[in-house]
Amino acid sequence: MATIRDLKKDINHVLGEIIEMALDWEKEHPEADKNIATAIIDEAISTYDVLSAKIYQKDVKNKKGHFRAIQDELAEKGTALIEKINGL
Repeated sequence: MATIRDLKKDINHVLGEIIEMALDWEKEHPEADKNIATAIIDEAISTYDVLSAKIYQKDVKNKKGHFRAIQDELAEKGTALIEKINGL
């Protein structure tokens, strides 16, 4: 793992791209139900909140393992959200 700053940037970038993809889908399909894309955006925002809280967690004994777990969770949840967008 490089740095905590890089991890924060990765979280912002990945989840920001997912939100942007959902907004683009809404623009391309104005007649479709917007609640579906809104739910994906809400899930991305809640994922951001959860991962940010984990970054600032103080009572961590194995910091390297903790931050590796955050990276893995970002990859897992990001992939799941992208699959939801692709399924629209």
